[in-house]
Amino acid sequence: MFIYLELTLLICYFPVMMKLKIKNMVCERCIMAVRDVLQKLQINVTNVTLGCADVEGVLSKQQLQAINEELKHIGFELIEDDTEHFIAEVKQAIIDCIRSDINTEQSLSAYLSSKFSTDFTTISRTFTAIEGRNIEKYYLQQRIEYVKELIQYGELSIKEIAWKTKFSSVAHLSRQFKQYTGITPTAFKNNEAVERKGLDKV
Repeated sequence: MFIYLELTLLICYFPVMMKLKIKNMVCERCIMAVRDVLQKLQINVTNVTLGCADVEGVLSKQQLQAINEELKHIGFELIEDDTEHFIAEVKQAIIDCIRSDINTEQSLSAYLSSKFSTDFTTISRTFTAIEGRNIEKYYLQQRIEYVKELIQYGELSIKEIAWKTKFSSVAHLSRQFKQYTGITPTAFKNNEAVERKGLDKV
């Protein structure tokens, strides 16, 4: 009797938690959007971070399907495969590396190997197998999109942008930028009709 009561109290105080893995979350607005979806579906959500949402209880297959359908409407998707989840984490790590000043002296391979405690060859091969493109190309594409963003802000010179986005020189940036977009950074700056891609579309 007392043992049963104690177990019941423990369950009440420590409810079962479930972690949802979510693709394409890249910013604070994504976190708010996912939280809104879960609350709309009356899911008890305790925490939402980039790529993950912690909810109370074990969700049914029908609930998961409903969540996935709502998420797809706003550009997100539940991840069920562990390998796919790993690739989503790698992508987020690359975006974080590009958009912050962390490990600015480290190579991409050293940074990812250190972060995931896995040799870069394994990470790279897994990324290519899932994405159908190599990790270096994804890294470059994300840097170019960040360059576009910084140009549109108008707060930095092209030289400062090249340094901030880890290009060795303005010439290097211009060459890679034109190869990817078909125009130079200066032409992009002067052409307001040219649009950026969303981070999840890169």
